[in-house]
Amino acid sequence: MAESRIVSFLPAATEMVCALGLADHLVGITHECDYPPDIRDKPIVVRNALPLEGMSPREIDVTVSERIRSGASLYQVDERLLQEVAPNLILTQNLCQVCAPSGNEITQVLKALRPVPKILWFTPKSLAGIEENLRELGKATGRSDEAKKVISAGRARLEKVTVLTGVASTRPRVFCMEWVDPVYCSGHWVPEMVELAGGVDALSRKGTDSVRMAWEDVVNWGPEVLIISPCGFDLAGASEQALQLFARPGWKDLPAVRQNRVYAVDANSYFARPGPRVVAGVELLAHLIHPELCEWGGAEDAFQCIHFAVSNKIP
Repeated sequence: MAESRIVSFLPAATEMVCALGLADHLVGITHECDYPPDIRDKPIVVRNALPLEGMSPREIDVTVSERIRSGASLYQVDERLLQEVAPNLILTQNLCQVCAPSGNEITQVLKALRPVPKILWFTPKSLAGIEENLRELGKATGRSDEAKKVISAGRARLEKVTVLTGVASTRPRVFCMEWVDPVYCSGHWVPEMVELAGGVDALSRKGTDSVRMAWEDVVNWGPEVLIISPCGFDLAGASEQALQLFARPGWKDLPAVRQNRVYAVDANSYFARPGPRVVAGVELLAHLIHPELCEWGGAEDAFQCIHFAVSNKIP
């Protein structure tokens, strides 16, 4: 088999490539690919088509929605650079138009490439789907054994979490918020992560798209643990978005607020990207939901307790 020359159109796929020991085979990435850090000097073949910096969450939602409705792309693919790096394998997705180039965009890109590279479509909707993507990548690159090891190691960590949370006397009500204005619930693999971590999120949409959610529904659910996990943002961005919730009616009466259990998290690293680090995301959730049972041994900048940071703003 010819040596792999891989272009990744999404950060999760980039992380999978590196987890299988194929970082040296990456010849192109997106502007959002930032993990592991040593891949950041790779050629960037995909960038945002929209200037989202400085926009509020609502402005981003409106701008992106209008762009999608018009049929315009959210991304710019550098076709000339793509031709130069000459990939024989492109990793992309057809799950979310907001997350990476997809569908028609890929069809257009392929018109400019000769020979035509192999395409792997990653569209996971569950943790099992993420594992299957790893298997597919391993098979396509001759790294099936490595993929099996990564999957096995992840399952062992998840099993440890379920054993720890299995002895909990309660399963707290949780709400994972994937956007703050408008409010979006969690979807796809995230509800499964909450279940494994010993929580219950009745507003989530397991195995399917996250959707807009009326704030009144959140208040009525009364989450005991509130996770602010805006898609596409790190901890700093999530913490900034969380500040917009304080003016919501009923905010200060939420059990999570009263009990100091509102957390902003690094969504990019642990939740939004369907790659190997979702395992760490389950471990993080387990710590936030059941701190008496589960320790967090990961990065210090993985989460922040928002209520403590702004307690003086809540009468």
